[in-house]
Amino acid sequence: MSEERVIKERNVFMVYFLMFITFGFYGIYWSVSTKEDMNSLGAEIPTAWLLVLPGINLYWLYKYSEAYACQVRKSNDPMVWFLINFFVGFVTPAFVQSGLNESSSPKPQGQISSQAA
Repeated sequence: MSEERVIKERNVFMVYFLMFITFGFYGIYWSVSTKEDMNSLGAEIPTAWLLVLPGINLYWLYKYSEAYACQVRKSNDPMVWFLINFFVGFVTPAFVQSGLNESSSPKPQGQISSQAA
């Protein structure tokens, strides 16, 4: 019996604010939460416990970047996103959360605009 997870929409600025006031601990919680969101979209990110293991956390970061690239952005460039996450990781929440917010919001049906000629 599989239960479908609803992707939680979060304010990007609030994510950064909470990361700032909790000295980064909210960032770990946020990473685990978004990992679960992306796994619900079909990604295969391993357990977040790998984050605490030196060296192996790079594997986790790659799988996270791969999931973002393939499941959220619908592109085939996980290495680019891995390098962005590795070298300028502070931008990761902005990209990932805004992408997840877009995928969680309902897509409007094609609006038919009738204009008088």
